[in-house]
Amino acid sequence: MTHVAEWKRKEVEELTSIIKEYPVIALIDVAGVPAYPLSKMREKLREKALLRVSRNTLIELALRRAGQELGKPELEKLVEHVQGGAGILATRMNPFKLYKLLEESKTPAPAKTGVAVPHDVIVPAGPTSLAPGPLVGEMQSLGIPARIEKGKVSIQKDYTALKAGEVITDQLARILNALGVEPLEVGLNLLAAYEDGIVYTPEVLAIDENEYINMLRQAYTHAFNLSVNTAYPTSQTIGAIIQKAFIGAKNVAVEAGYITPETVEEIFGRAFRAVLLIAQNLPEELLDEKTKELLNQGAQIAVAAQPQAEEKVEEAEEEEEEEEASEEEALTGLGALFG
Repeated sequence: MTHVAEWKRKEVEELTSIIKEYPVIALIDVAGVPAYPLSKMREKLREKALLRVSRNTLIELALRRAGQELGKPELEKLVEHVQGGAGILATRMNPFKLYKLLEESKTPAPAKTGVAVPHDVIVPAGPTSLAPGPLVGEMQSLGIPARIEKGKVSIQKDYTALKAGEVITDQLARILNALGVEPLEVGLNLLAAYEDGIVYTPEVLAIDENEYINMLRQAYTHAFNLSVNTAYPTSQTIGAIIQKAFIGAKNVAVEAGYITPETVEEIFGRAFRAVLLIAQNLPEELLDEKTKELLNQGAQIAVAAQPQAEEKVEEAEEEEEEEEASEEEALTGLGALFG
Protein backbone atom coordinates (compact mmCIF):
# COMPACT_ATOMS: atom_id res chain seq x y z
CA MET A 1 0.00 0.00 0.00
CA THR A 2 1.42 3.35 -1.06
CA HIS A 3 1.94 5.80 1.76
CA VAL A 4 0.52 9.29 1.14
CA ALA A 5 2.05 12.18 3.03
CA GLU A 6 -0.27 13.75 5.56
CA TRP A 7 0.22 17.24 4.16
CA LYS A 8 -1.00 16.02 0.77
CA ARG A 9 -4.16 14.55 2.29
CA LYS A 10 -4.82 17.79 4.13
CA GLU A 11 -4.16 19.87 1.00
CA VAL A 12 -6.64 17.83 -1.07
CA GLU A 13 -9.27 18.15 1.67
CA GLU A 14 -8.83 21.94 1.82
CA LEU A 15 -8.94 22.27 -1.96
CA THR A 16 -12.07 20.09 -2.12
CA SER A 17 -13.74 22.22 0.54
CA ILE A 18 -12.96 25.42 -1.41
CA ILE A 19 -14.27 23.96 -4.67
CA LYS A 20 -17.52 22.86 -3.01
CA GLU A 21 -18.07 26.23 -1.35
CA TYR A 22 -17.94 28.50 -4.42
CA PRO A 23 -20.26 28.42 -7.48
CA VAL A 24 -17.53 29.43 -9.92
CA ILE A 25 -14.21 27.57 -10.05
CA ALA A 26 -11.51 28.74 -12.43
CA LEU A 27 -8.17 27.19 -13.25
CA ILE A 28 -5.35 29.68 -13.75
CA ASP A 29 -1.74 29.32 -14.84
CA VAL A 30 0.72 31.12 -12.60
CA ALA A 31 3.84 29.76 -14.31
CA GLY A 32 6.28 32.54 -15.07
CA VAL A 33 4.56 35.07 -12.79
CA PRO A 34 7.16 36.54 -10.39
CA ALA A 35 6.45 36.43 -6.67
CA TYR A 36 5.89 40.18 -6.26
CA PRO A 37 3.34 40.59 -9.09
CA LEU A 38 1.59 37.45 -7.85
CA SER A 39 1.27 38.88 -4.34
CA LYS A 40 -0.13 42.14 -5.77
CA MET A 41 -2.70 40.17 -7.75
CA ARG A 42 -3.72 38.28 -4.61
CA GLU A 43 -4.39 41.61 -2.92
CA LYS A 44 -6.40 42.86 -5.89
CA LEU A 45 -8.51 39.69 -5.93
CA ARG A 46 -8.84 39.38 -2.16
CA GLU A 47 -12.44 40.67 -1.92
CA LYS A 48 -13.56 39.10 -5.21
CA ALA A 49 -11.96 35.67 -5.35
CA LEU A 50 -9.87 33.14 -3.41
CA LEU A 51 -6.60 32.21 -5.09
CA ARG A 52 -5.00 28.92 -4.11
CA VAL A 53 -1.84 27.64 -5.81
CA SER A 54 -1.03 23.96 -5.43
CA ARG A 55 0.42 20.97 -7.23
CA ASN A 56 -1.36 19.92 -10.40
CA THR A 57 -1.91 16.33 -9.21
CA LEU A 58 -3.49 17.52 -5.96
CA ILE A 59 -5.77 19.95 -7.81
CA GLU A 60 -6.89 17.11 -10.10
CA LEU A 61 -7.69 14.87 -7.10
CA ALA A 62 -9.64 17.68 -5.42
CA LEU A 63 -11.67 18.40 -8.57
CA ARG A 64 -12.61 14.74 -8.98
CA ARG A 65 -13.54 14.37 -5.30
CA ALA A 66 -15.62 17.59 -5.27
CA GLY A 67 -17.41 16.55 -8.47
CA GLN A 68 -18.30 13.15 -7.01
CA GLU A 69 -19.41 14.51 -3.64
CA LEU A 70 -21.54 17.24 -5.25
CA GLY A 71 -22.91 14.91 -7.92
CA LYS A 72 -21.56 17.22 -10.64
CA PRO A 73 -19.58 15.16 -13.15
CA GLU A 74 -19.13 18.26 -15.35
CA LEU A 75 -16.90 19.72 -12.64
CA GLU A 76 -14.46 16.85 -13.14
CA LYS A 77 -14.00 17.97 -16.77
CA LEU A 78 -11.85 20.81 -15.44
CA VAL A 79 -9.15 18.19 -14.90
CA GLU A 80 -8.58 18.17 -18.67
CA HIS A 81 -7.48 21.82 -18.48
CA VAL A 82 -4.93 21.49 -15.65
CA GLN A 83 -1.53 22.41 -17.07
CA GLY A 84 1.57 24.49 -16.41
CA GLY A 85 1.73 25.93 -12.92
CA ALA A 86 -1.96 25.59 -12.17
CA GLY A 87 -3.90 27.15 -9.38
CA ILE A 88 -7.54 27.42 -8.32
CA LEU A 89 -9.45 30.68 -8.36
CA ALA A 90 -12.74 30.28 -6.47
CA THR A 91 -15.27 33.08 -6.75
CA ARG A 92 -18.91 34.11 -6.97
CA MET A 93 -18.12 36.36 -9.93
CA ASN A 94 -19.52 35.67 -13.39
CA PRO A 95 -16.86 33.79 -15.48
CA PHE A 96 -16.98 36.48 -18.19
CA LYS A 97 -16.36 39.26 -15.67
CA LEU A 98 -13.61 37.20 -14.04
CA TYR A 99 -11.85 36.68 -17.37
CA LYS A 100 -12.07 40.41 -18.13
CA LEU A 101 -10.69 41.28 -14.68
CA LEU A 102 -7.72 38.94 -15.13
CA GLU A 103 -6.96 40.33 -18.59
CA GLU A 104 -7.14 43.93 -17.37
CA SER A 105 -4.82 43.15 -14.45
CA LYS A 106 -2.00 42.02 -16.75
CA THR A 107 1.03 44.29 -17.11
CA PRO A 108 3.55 44.59 -20.00
CA ALA A 109 6.80 42.65 -19.65
CA PRO A 110 10.17 42.66 -21.50
CA ALA A 111 10.94 40.22 -24.31
CA LYS A 112 12.29 36.76 -23.48
CA THR A 113 13.93 34.38 -25.93
CA GLY A 114 11.82 31.36 -26.86
CA VAL A 115 8.51 32.78 -25.55
CA ALA A 116 5.45 33.09 -27.80
CA VAL A 117 3.88 36.55 -27.90
CA PRO A 118 0.16 36.91 -27.02
CA HIS A 119 -0.45 39.74 -29.51
CA ASP A 120 1.09 41.22 -32.64
CA VAL A 121 4.34 43.03 -31.77
CA ILE A 122 4.59 46.48 -33.39
CA VAL A 123 7.82 48.45 -33.47
CA PRO A 124 6.47 52.03 -33.58
CA ALA A 125 7.71 54.67 -35.98
CA GLY A 126 9.68 57.62 -34.64
CA PRO A 127 12.98 58.62 -33.09
CA THR A 128 14.62 56.49 -30.39
CA SER A 129 17.22 57.16 -27.71
CA LEU A 130 19.64 54.62 -29.25
CA ALA A 131 23.01 55.78 -30.53
CA PRO A 132 24.34 54.41 -33.85
CA GLY A 133 25.88 50.97 -33.59
CA PRO A 134 25.76 47.32 -34.73
CA LEU A 135 22.13 47.06 -33.59
CA VAL A 136 21.03 49.16 -36.57
CA GLY A 137 22.38 46.55 -38.97
CA GLU A 138 20.60 43.80 -37.03
CA MET A 139 17.32 45.73 -37.25
CA GLN A 140 17.69 46.18 -40.98
CA SER A 141 18.51 42.48 -41.46
CA LEU A 142 15.16 41.64 -39.83
CA GLY A 143 13.31 44.13 -42.01
CA ILE A 144 12.90 46.85 -39.38
CA PRO A 145 13.14 50.19 -41.27
CA ALA A 146 15.82 51.85 -39.11
CA ARG A 147 18.32 54.57 -40.05
CA ILE A 148 20.44 57.24 -38.42
CA GLU A 149 18.94 60.72 -38.07
CA LYS A 150 20.54 63.54 -36.06
CA GLY A 151 22.88 61.12 -34.34
CA LYS A 152 20.15 58.74 -33.14
CA VAL A 153 18.44 55.63 -34.46
CA SER A 154 15.05 56.40 -36.00
CA ILE A 155 12.33 53.95 -37.09
CA GLN A 156 10.85 55.15 -40.40
CA LYS A 157 7.43 53.51 -40.10
CA ASP A 158 5.47 51.12 -37.90
CA TYR A 159 6.77 47.59 -38.36
CA THR A 160 5.11 44.32 -37.31
CA ALA A 161 8.00 42.34 -35.86
CA LEU A 162 5.93 39.31 -34.78
CA LYS A 163 2.43 37.99 -35.26
CA ALA A 164 0.44 36.70 -32.28
CA GLY A 165 1.66 33.22 -31.33
CA GLU A 166 5.11 33.55 -32.92
CA VAL A 167 8.19 32.94 -30.79
CA ILE A 168 10.75 35.60 -29.86
CA THR A 169 14.25 34.88 -31.14
CA ASP A 170 17.40 35.83 -29.26
CA GLN A 171 18.26 38.55 -31.79
CA LEU A 172 14.78 40.07 -31.74
CA ALA A 173 14.68 39.96 -27.93
CA ARG A 174 17.83 42.12 -27.79
CA ILE A 175 16.38 44.60 -30.28
CA LEU A 176 12.98 44.89 -28.59
CA ASN A 177 14.53 45.33 -25.14
CA ALA A 178 16.90 47.99 -26.50
CA LEU A 179 13.94 49.84 -28.02
CA GLY A 180 11.87 49.51 -24.85
CA VAL A 181 9.15 47.50 -26.60
CA GLU A 182 7.53 45.12 -24.08
CA PRO A 183 5.77 42.38 -26.07
CA LEU A 184 4.89 40.03 -23.22
CA GLU A 185 2.38 40.23 -20.38
CA VAL A 186 2.67 39.32 -16.73
CA GLY A 187 -0.53 38.08 -15.20
CA LEU A 188 -2.78 35.16 -14.44
CA ASN A 189 -3.81 33.21 -17.52
CA LEU A 190 -7.25 31.65 -17.19
CA LEU A 191 -7.20 28.04 -18.42
CA ALA A 192 -10.91 27.24 -17.92
CA ALA A 193 -13.82 28.13 -15.64
CA TYR A 194 -16.80 26.12 -14.35
CA GLU A 195 -20.28 27.42 -13.50
CA ASP A 196 -23.68 25.69 -13.38
CA GLY A 197 -22.55 22.54 -15.15
CA ILE A 198 -20.72 24.37 -17.98
CA VAL A 199 -16.97 24.54 -18.53
CA TYR A 200 -15.92 27.77 -20.27
CA THR A 201 -12.63 28.07 -22.16
CA PRO A 202 -10.80 31.37 -22.79
CA GLU A 203 -11.96 31.39 -26.43
CA VAL A 204 -15.57 31.53 -25.23
CA LEU A 205 -14.94 34.08 -22.49
CA ALA A 206 -12.91 36.48 -24.66
CA ILE A 207 -15.82 38.43 -26.12
CA ASP A 208 -15.75 41.82 -27.76
CA GLU A 209 -18.23 43.84 -25.70
CA ASN A 210 -18.67 46.56 -28.33
CA GLU A 211 -19.39 43.98 -31.01
CA TYR A 212 -22.02 42.27 -28.88
CA ILE A 213 -23.61 45.59 -27.94
CA ASN A 214 -23.86 46.47 -31.65
CA MET A 215 -25.36 43.05 -32.37
CA LEU A 216 -27.96 43.58 -29.64
CA ARG A 217 -28.80 47.03 -31.00
CA GLN A 218 -29.19 45.60 -34.49
CA ALA A 219 -31.38 42.77 -33.21
CA TYR A 220 -33.54 45.27 -31.31
CA THR A 221 -33.92 47.43 -34.44
CA HIS A 222 -34.96 44.41 -36.54
CA ALA A 223 -37.44 43.25 -33.89
CA PHE A 224 -38.84 46.77 -33.56
CA ASN A 225 -39.35 47.09 -37.33
CA LEU A 226 -40.95 43.64 -37.53
CA SER A 227 -43.35 44.52 -34.72
CA VAL A 228 -44.33 47.81 -36.37
CA ASN A 229 -44.70 46.36 -39.89
CA THR A 230 -46.86 43.46 -38.66
CA ALA A 231 -48.85 45.76 -36.32
CA TYR A 232 -47.88 43.62 -33.30
CA PRO A 233 -48.27 46.02 -30.37
CA THR A 234 -45.78 46.15 -27.50
CA SER A 235 -44.99 48.84 -24.96
CA GLN A 236 -41.98 49.87 -27.09
CA THR A 237 -43.73 49.87 -30.51
CA ILE A 238 -47.33 50.94 -29.87
CA GLY A 239 -46.52 54.62 -30.48
CA ALA A 240 -44.83 53.90 -33.83
CA ILE A 241 -47.69 51.58 -34.87
CA ILE A 242 -50.33 54.24 -34.14
CA GLN A 243 -48.26 56.87 -35.95
CA LYS A 244 -47.88 54.61 -39.00
CA ALA A 245 -51.63 53.88 -39.00
CA PHE A 246 -52.39 57.60 -38.76
CA ILE A 247 -50.12 58.45 -41.69
CA GLY A 248 -51.63 55.63 -43.77
CA ALA A 249 -55.18 56.74 -43.00
CA LYS A 250 -54.34 60.35 -43.76
CA ASN A 251 -52.81 59.42 -47.14
CA VAL A 252 -55.93 57.43 -48.06
CA ALA A 253 -58.17 60.35 -47.07
CA VAL A 254 -56.09 62.82 -49.11
CA GLU A 255 -56.13 60.57 -52.19
CA ALA A 256 -59.92 60.14 -51.83
CA GLY A 257 -60.44 63.87 -51.22
CA TYR A 258 -62.06 63.17 -47.84
CA ILE A 259 -61.84 66.41 -45.88
CA THR A 260 -60.94 66.36 -42.18
CA PRO A 261 -59.11 68.91 -40.00
CA GLU A 262 -55.91 66.91 -40.64
CA THR A 263 -56.31 66.60 -44.45
CA VAL A 264 -57.98 69.84 -45.49
CA GLU A 265 -54.73 71.79 -46.00
CA GLU A 266 -53.09 69.14 -48.22
CA ILE A 267 -56.29 68.50 -50.24
CA PHE A 268 -56.77 72.20 -50.96
CA GLY A 269 -53.07 72.53 -51.73
CA ARG A 270 -53.36 69.84 -54.38
CA ALA A 271 -56.50 71.50 -55.79
CA PHE A 272 -54.76 74.87 -55.88
CA ARG A 273 -51.79 73.48 -57.80
CA ALA A 274 -54.18 71.77 -60.25
CA VAL A 275 -55.97 75.07 -60.87
CA LEU A 276 -52.65 76.81 -61.61
CA LEU A 277 -51.73 74.10 -64.12
CA ILE A 278 -55.05 74.68 -65.90
CA ALA A 279 -54.55 78.46 -65.77
CA GLN A 280 -51.17 78.13 -67.55
CA ASN A 281 -52.98 76.85 -70.65
CA LEU A 282 -55.67 79.55 -70.72
CA PRO A 283 -55.46 82.77 -72.72
CA GLU A 284 -54.00 85.62 -70.67
CA GLU A 285 -57.11 87.85 -71.15
CA LEU A 286 -59.18 85.29 -69.20
CA LEU A 287 -56.95 85.52 -66.10
CA ASP A 288 -57.35 88.00 -63.27
CA GLU A 289 -54.40 89.90 -61.80
CA LYS A 290 -54.05 87.60 -58.76
CA THR A 291 -53.80 84.50 -60.93
CA LYS A 292 -51.24 86.20 -63.19
CA GLU A 293 -49.18 87.12 -60.13
CA LEU A 294 -49.23 83.56 -58.84
CA LEU A 295 -48.22 82.17 -62.24
CA ASN A 296 -45.42 84.72 -62.47
CA GLN A 297 -44.09 83.71 -59.02
CA GLY A 298 -44.15 80.06 -60.08
CA ALA A 299 -42.24 80.89 -63.26
CA GLN A 300 -39.56 82.77 -61.28
CA ILE A 301 -39.10 79.81 -58.94
CA ALA A 302 -38.78 77.45 -61.92
CA VAL A 303 -36.17 79.71 -63.58
CA ALA A 304 -34.13 79.87 -60.35
CA ALA A 305 -34.13 76.10 -60.07
CA GLN A 306 -33.21 75.55 -63.75
CA PRO A 307 -29.37 75.95 -63.43
CA GLN A 308 -29.21 73.39 -60.65
CA ALA A 309 -31.32 70.97 -62.67
CA GLU A 310 -29.08 71.49 -65.73
CA GLU A 311 -25.94 70.88 -63.63
CA LYS A 312 -27.38 67.60 -62.37
CA VAL A 313 -28.23 66.54 -65.94
CA GLU A 314 -24.68 67.41 -67.10
CA GLU A 315 -23.14 65.48 -64.21
CA ALA A 316 -25.30 62.46 -65.01
CA GLU A 317 -24.27 62.65 -68.70
CA GLU A 318 -20.57 62.90 -67.76
CA GLU A 319 -20.85 59.87 -65.48
CA GLU A 320 -22.59 57.95 -68.26
CA GLU A 321 -19.80 58.88 -70.72
CA GLU A 322 -17.15 57.76 -68.22
CA GLU A 323 -18.92 54.44 -67.73
CA GLU A 324 -19.14 53.94 -71.51
CA ALA A 325 -15.43 54.75 -71.86
CA SER A 326 -14.58 52.26 -69.10
CA GLU A 327 -16.67 49.59 -70.83
CA GLU A 328 -14.90 50.29 -74.16
CA GLU A 329 -11.49 50.01 -72.44
CA ALA A 330 -12.53 46.77 -70.82
CA LEU A 331 -13.73 45.34 -74.15
CA THR A 332 -10.49 46.44 -75.82
CA GLY A 333 -8.50 44.73 -73.08
CA LEU A 334 -10.49 41.52 -73.50
CA GLY A 335 -9.94 41.66 -77.25
CA ALA A 336 -6.21 41.95 -76.72
CA LEU A 337 -6.28 39.12 -74.20
CA PHE A 338 -7.99 36.70 -76.57
CA GLY A 339 -6.26 37.94 -79.72
